[in-house]
Amino acid sequence: HVDHNGGKVIAGSINLDTIGAAAPNGTNVIHITSEGYRDEIVVDLDKISRANYPKGTFALVAGMMEGAKKNGFQAAGFDAYVSTNVIAAAGVSSSASFEMLICVIIDYFFNDSKMTYTDYAKIGQYAENVYWDKASGMMDQMACAIGGMVYIDFENEEKPQVEKIDVDFEKAGLTLCIVDTKGSHAGLTHEYAQIPVEMKQIAAHFGKNVLREVEEKDFYAALPVLCKESGDRAVLRAIHFFAEDERVVKEVNALRAGDWNRFLKLVKESGDSSYKYLQNVYVSHDTVNEPVAIALAVSERTLADKGVCRVHGGGFAGTIQAFVKEAAVLDYKNAMEAVFGADSCHVLKIRRYGGIRVIG
Repeated sequence: HVDHNGGKVIAGSINLDTIGAAAPNGTNVIHITSEGYRDEIVVDLDKISRANYPKGTFALVAGMMEGAKKNGFQAAGFDAYVSTNVIAAAGVSSSASFEMLICVIIDYFFNDSKMTYTDYAKIGQYAENVYWDKASGMMDQMACAIGGMVYIDFENEEKPQVEKIDVDFEKAGLTLCIVDTKGSHAGLTHEYAQIPVEMKQIAAHFGKNVLREVEEKDFYAALPVLCKESGDRAVLRAIHFFAEDERVVKEVNALRAGDWNRFLKLVKESGDSSYKYLQNVYVSHDTVNEPVAIALAVSERTLADKGVCRVHGGGFAGTIQAFVKEAAVLDYKNAMEAVFGADSCHVLKIRRYGGIRVIG
């Protein structure tokens, strides 16, 4: 997650899905029924504003429709029934998954399938930034929309550079596991927002908008002044940014070369940097609840030399990820579920397809 400061990322879509059956309804009102939820989502396109849709999924849909129109696309009323098995509020992009489904719907019905995946991502980001007050980038949306493993360079946010990475973890004898620590992201918006805010404070010292525009040597030369101006945590988070931006390229090169040991070493380095410098494993003022830290500790003890683990997503709560050697998967799953409960460890695959219309 360095996309918010123009960074480089490596991401993958997983085989958890948000799916929907939809049809235009000939009105200017959207009706969405979501399996497992009692309340229908109803959004009137003639009444789009934050005042009318101040919170929740209603606000997300309203924000997306406003974002679509601001980006030059059409929207009209439709009916949809939606089902998902994506873990909610746990850092595995449940909101982005839903957003990309809605983009696929309005793209096909009202825009002649002319929208690009970057358009999808911009619309989802707009809704989260403006209607949810989340200072997020576009990585989650791009990964969900494109599918498979992708390398994305956000130096130009208007036109991110995207490259697919052809990779097969099964052939390498590795399994991706996501562990849900049952710690919710609800109420942590400020914690996430502070990461891009603090990084941009550092950039502002150099007259730049984002850290990607700052030379690393200039940053380190100004370290004493930056610590006084922006505080030590902001400086540490910038240190993470610069190292991570280089590390992503190294990870991509390792994957393309089939150098799995190198890739795993870099994943571990990235996770350690998140823990020490980005400081997104637990909330500093909460000394009671640190489930992500517990999950990482148990994982390292269980895996030893049979895999690596790291905080997943934005961190602070939610999930961790682990790349586990096949022979150790069952033992790892049992160890994690002994701590976090049945079905907390999800054994997953990288899915080749992203946002897609299955039938017409």
